[in-house]
Amino acid sequence: MNKLELQKTANEIRKGIVTAVHSAKSGHPGGSLSAADIFTYLYFEEMNIDPKDPQKSDRDRFVLSKGHVAPGLYSTLAQRGFFPVEDLTTLRHVGSYLQGHPDKKHIPGVDMSSGSLGQGVSAAVGMALSAKLSNDPYRVYTLLGDGEIQEGQVWEAAMFAGARNLDNLVVIVDNNGLQIDGSIEDICSPYPIDKKFEAFNFNVINVDAHNFDELADAFKKARECKGQPTAIIAKSIKGKDVSFMENNAAWHGSAPNDEQYELAMKDLEKVGEALCQK
Repeated sequence: MNKLELQKTANEIRKGIVTAVHSAKSGHPGGSLSAADIFTYLYFEEMNIDPKDPQKSDRDRFVLSKGHVAPGLYSTLAQRGFFPVEDLTTLRHVGSYLQGHPDKKHIPGVDMSSGSLGQGVSAAVGMALSAKLSNDPYRVYTLLGDGEIQEGQVWEAAMFAGARNLDNLVVIVDNNGLQIDGSIEDICSPYPIDKKFEAFNFNVINVDAHNFDELADAFKKARECKGQPTAIIAKSIKGKDVSFMENNAAWHGSAPNDEQYELAMKDLEKVGEALCQK
């Protein structure tokens, strides 16, 4: 895909996020929207995956360590063809396979059940180590929240990954600056994030999470780096492209009502129209 196609796809993913959370009347739109461009680049450009064969042995693995932003992952998987887009409206409904957190047993394309913060990155490190021990070619990607990295388990996993030179591992931090209770700086500052990962022997790259050129360059550098895992610190906007959700911690875990849903979709339609004029 070219950059414009990626931008259009990300906008469709954002529409799916808002639609799913509105339908569920619960969920986490803010962090899903901030990570939408990251999801788009991973699933439409970076990773070796096949929606027709979700369990193929040489596929790249992805672990959503911040599992509460499942609406973002689900909307991406649907756009990529793993399951029907129409199923997004069943999010969190009784009997739906699209649960509030990713479930590898029931959702095509999900490699790890996750949601307990801090644990997903440990699973990703284990997958990367397994590939090394078995001489398998697949790479492992995991997405963390910047509030999530306040968890000690994250740094235990980082220490191990760096010590074992897991250069097939890419840790991405969605650095939108907000968690459920407010600013990450005010609650328990993880800054400087890049210096912390560097201390654990990571190749560290800082990017604008909404710039596909920067994302492309970062993932290329991650592939080229030998002997070190890579951490991509992606500076993002919580609630990206929905005017009343942007940089607003209140939308970490709140669902829009009918009126707010209409406003959000209008915002995203405007984004789409602007992209079509490029």
